[in-house]
Amino acid sequence: MQEFKPVKEGKVREIYDIGENLVIVATDRISCFDVILNNKVKKKGTVLTQMSKFWFDMTRDILPNHMISVEVKDMPEFFQQEKFDGNSMLCKKLEMLPVECIVRGYITGSGWASYKENGTVCGIKLPEGLKESDKLAEPIYTPSTKAELGDHDENISFEQSVEYLEKRYPGKGREYAEKMRDYTIALYKKCAEYALVHGIIIADTKFEFGLDKEGNLVLGDEMLTPDSSRFWPLEGYEPGHGQPSFDKQFARDWLKANPGNDWTLPQDILEKTIGKYLQGYELLTGRPLR
Repeated sequence: MQEFKPVKEGKVREIYDIGENLVIVATDRISCFDVILNNKVKKKGTVLTQMSKFWFDMTRDILPNHMISVEVKDMPEFFQQEKFDGNSMLCKKLEMLPVECIVRGYITGSGWASYKENGTVCGIKLPEGLKESDKLAEPIYTPSTKAELGDHDENISFEQSVEYLEKRYPGKGREYAEKMRDYTIALYKKCAEYALVHGIIIADTKFEFGLDKEGNLVLGDEMLTPDSSRFWPLEGYEPGHGQPSFDKQFARDWLKANPGNDWTLPQDILEKTIGKYLQGYELLTGRPLR
């Protein structure tokens, strides 16, 4: 049996090159504040992979994505073992474009901090009088550069994203930037509308795109997971303050409240964290995680 080693490891994911395609494995690692914690969160990787699959399937009518299969039987024999079952995705190889496509439908997080300071989010002027967690009249697109592991992404304006892409793809910068923006907003609108009917507000999220062999734009990476998005429960939603969320906020809050934690979470916080991930998955897909 041929053994495979990851060609790239992120904070949570491992990427294996299997020749024609890739296998992307979402591990049970958890990172907060750009640090990988000492704990594993059991089943988290499976939630991330299956959630991405759910959205990839739903949005094929908008544009193609890189997913081929999440069944280990479709992967080389090496991946047909328990630790890869459910959390691995066989994907087409893409040349990933160096811009993270962030879309915000509600004002929160760093966007809220910026708005309080000068009435803008990433240079986009917003109406006066917005409250924290308010829904925006229209979703806004706020791209950022993609940093290497350990560095921070940097917010850029749409025009800067055109220049940034033009340097790397002469003659194509504006075309790629416009397509990424338009697809990002179309994907967000379709999925946010669906989620709302199922009791979840998608406050913001990020997408990543790449080029296939023919030069077509394809959706890559992960899609609308609790790691790449802010999910809020619709029940109890009330602008004017921060909202509870279906993600690792529990873990972040505990780490902030307990300095000297050595980046290790207690068992009850781990259980609450995976509980939130599973609850979000079930609400959105209408079925428990197998």
